[in-house]
Amino acid sequence: MEETRSRQLLGIYLNDHLAAAAGGVGLARRLARGRRGSDDADRLRRLADDIAADRGALLAILKALGLPIRGYKSLAVWTAEKAGRLKLNGSLLQRSPLSDVVELEALTLAVHGKRAGWRTLLAVAEQEPALDTEHLRKLQARADEQLAVLEPLRTAAADNVFRQARSADSTTPRPQAD
Repeated sequence: MEETRSRQLLGIYLNDHLAAAAGGVGLARRLARGRRGSDDADRLRRLADDIAADRGALLAILKALGLPIRGYKSLAVWTAEKAGRLKLNGSLLQRSPLSDVVELEALTLAVHGKRAGWRTLLAVAEQEPALDTEHLRKLQARADEQLAVLEPLRTAAADNVFRQARSADSTTPRPQAD
């Protein structure tokens, strides 16, 4: 691809994914810290490291293609990820039981998006010889592995939250009808 509109769009596309990866790294690291001491902590820490490595792969791709890195986009998403911690989740002074569920769902969606991005780059590789298709396939496979880690964590978190809520509902006295 020469410096055409399609190349400009590729730069925008990659920078958007790079920015999303900045938010994903922050979210994954927070989830790992939040589970410190649990059976899931090591898996989440490795997942966070993999997501950081994927962000590094995007940086390398941008450099290999000679495309500019738009740091302001990453900064904006990083800031939004921090602000996202202030969501109204039914608990003002402490972490809500829903936080893990929502954050694991968000991270799962992000990894699905990243996987789609690797597939898109594989399609673009036909016109852009600087893209290493073998490396992109490995990145896509790593996204599949990340989803395999996230799905049972997400399911267990949701089951745990709503099971506890049902237990609390059944032990809470209900007012008698007159």
